[in-house]
Amino acid sequence: MHQDIMNGMKKTKIVATIGPVSSSKTVLRDMILQGLDVVRLNFSHGAHEDHKKVIDFVREIDAELGTNTSLLADLQGPKLRVGEMENGKVMLEVGKKIVISTVKQIGTTEVIYTNYKEFARDVKAGEMVLLDDGKIVMRILSTNGIDHVECEIVQGGPLSNKKGLNLPNTKVSLPSLSEKDLADLHFALGENVDWIGLSFVRTAEDVRALKEIIKNAEKHAKVIAKIEKPEAVDAIDGIIAETDAVMVARGDLGVEIPLQNVPLVQKMIVRKCVESARPVIVATQMMESMIVNMTPTRAEVTDVANAVLDGADAVMLSGETSVGAYPVEAIRMMNNIIGEAEKYEGLYYLEEAPMEMDESRFITDSVCFSACRLAKRASATAIVTNSFSGYTGYKIASWRPKTNIFVFTGNKKILTQMNLVWGVKAFYYDKMVSTDQTIADIRYFLKKYEYIKEGDFIINIASMPIFEQGMTNMIKLSKV
Repeated sequence: MHQDIMNGMKKTKIVATIGPVSSSKTVLRDMILQGLDVVRLNFSHGAHEDHKKVIDFVREIDAELGTNTSLLADLQGPKLRVGEMENGKVMLEVGKKIVISTVKQIGTTEVIYTNYKEFARDVKAGEMVLLDDGKIVMRILSTNGIDHVECEIVQGGPLSNKKGLNLPNTKVSLPSLSEKDLADLHFALGENVDWIGLSFVRTAEDVRALKEIIKNAEKHAKVIAKIEKPEAVDAIDGIIAETDAVMVARGDLGVEIPLQNVPLVQKMIVRKCVESARPVIVATQMMESMIVNMTPTRAEVTDVANAVLDGADAVMLSGETSVGAYPVEAIRMMNNIIGEAEKYEGLYYLEEAPMEMDESRFITDSVCFSACRLAKRASATAIVTNSFSGYTGYKIASWRPKTNIFVFTGNKKILTQMNLVWGVKAFYYDKMVSTDQTIADIRYFLKKYEYIKEGDFIINIASMPIFEQGMTNMIKLSKV
């Protein structure tokens, strides 16, 4: 049986990071039943065999429940860190001088080590160094250009082992994929995951490089560009044009740009992504307090709801589901918040006619646009599309119809991939006899599983003749 009756067909999708507390089959199953759509494998932690177990469990659960859970492999990227500290923690005092060195050693109040080899070469006097998510701030006084950088502590505090290091003003010369990332990518592509998260994207070129690797491996995975650096915010239009989806990664982003700028940057990125039919995920600290508490704070509830109202395709949980005490409750809570926020009428029917006259897509785009407009006028229950690439699913979703969007496809690879896209539910269907036959089959299926009922209006869009699987060029409105 298809499990959506439980989820009440929410439109906004839920992404959750899997970790020690959620990697058992029982917990994964409960999370999927509570509305989890996309499983995030965080390659900053865990061995390949841990991730492999989770992937296998998810596929077993999908087979048992008739669900299509999406798999996202999130690469660590060039995450800069400091080394080990004396006794695990050192106290750094404001006004004191300290050296950051690329020579491996145990950190003290005088000198700390960073794993970033080019550090002394990339930084300049006057630039800022942020440690531990910006809790500690230093100003660079001088660098010898080789291995020794002298800093003054502007904001002090305790610094423990292996904390992150951010350089908001520095052009970091590291490649966007480290050796570890390439090994992780090779593993993830071998497992046929749906999405690859690219961390610390700086330019559209970073995305192109990753796409090239995926293409050469002949895999179907699509790229999610994670926006967490000021350069990426500046180059956002080019990045959105190049990538398949975007993640507003508010953790590192809020360290690299002033905290108070994050909300408007989030809104700007979501808006641009929706206009470009690129799925967009809002991530980090959405329900952070649920790591230890059974219920989120009111502010967190408002934050999740606001991401839904901004128009995000998906909202994401990190520590809440990977190391928190209440992984299943966090999904249930998020599902409830989404359900309530989606009652807001202003969320739907973004009446934007296809902007640029893209010759190759003009017919398809126009049909998708008209289907959404017609759905609104007829208060249709469903827009149904047959798609091999999933393109019409992304396109229809970008106009945010209030109607359910059902994608029927003969391409098994996109079944789970579509689970990240707002409002879309995909089903496997590979009989391509005639358009009439296909429409009749699909209607029978949707009625049987109670997605539609007698008296409902439904809209079918398809390509005629159907066996050519060409451009979507037909629209049909009918009553069940």
